[in-house]
Amino acid sequence: MCTSPTLPASPPASSPIRQHGRRVTVRFTPTPEPLPVLPQYFDALFQAHGEQHWWPGQTPFEVIVGAILVQNTSWLNVERAIANLHQAKLLTPSAMQKVSQSRLARLIRSSGYFRQKASKLKAFVSFLRKNHHGSLASMFRTPTATLREHLLGVHGIGPETADSVLLYAGNHPVFVVDAYTRRILQRHGLATGKESYEALRSLFEKSLPTDPQLFNAFHALLVLTGKNHCRTRAPFCSQCALRPLLKHLPEDAQ
Repeated sequence: MCTSPTLPASPPASSPIRQHGRRVTVRFTPTPEPLPVLPQYFDALFQAHGEQHWWPGQTPFEVIVGAILVQNTSWLNVERAIANLHQAKLLTPSAMQKVSQSRLARLIRSSGYFRQKASKLKAFVSFLRKNHHGSLASMFRTPTATLREHLLGVHGIGPETADSVLLYAGNHPVFVVDAYTRRILQRHGLATGKESYEALRSLFEKSLPTDPQLFNAFHALLVLTGKNHCRTRAPFCSQCALRPLLKHLPEDAQ
């Protein structure tokens, strides 16, 4: 299903920028060589499970809110918070800009760390207003690498959240790496566990065609596999679509 990847140019060792009054340095680490086997992993998962229609959200802004709220919690807890925001009619940048931070925190309490997350949401809508006049369309017209640096300069937005915003809300071609992805790669001997986030992101982007729909579908399938099969304890390998590609079963596998 996948074609030969087009390899992007290697990034510099570091990229210092001045963003919103503070200096931010995005550091890059040496990346592994492309993995020709990764398209086979996608094909196996897609044939078994199909399109996942992920990330859940009715609008790009709702996707961004969800990407911030899901930090350090489950999606079930985020769904409750988003339902409260829907009911309060706060799922637009302008409405979230106007609401008090204390009320916002109360509405998203179910997501955990709700005071910190309210501060993060406020920081994002403030960034959007100051830099793009409150327009997500304007923000997402920014070139991918530039916008990623800008997002990483916003309070509370780290690499995984920034890439989720870029890919799922903005349809930019970046691959999202999460704990499920790391676990699957390690169990299959494709990573050691010592790689940085940037190294693993680059690994996927070098090994696959530069296609946001493909990145979206693949990441969603890895999340599904991590939840249902490649579990932290007692992995359910016997029914996993990736079982034929696994050389050695984990000791506690079912």
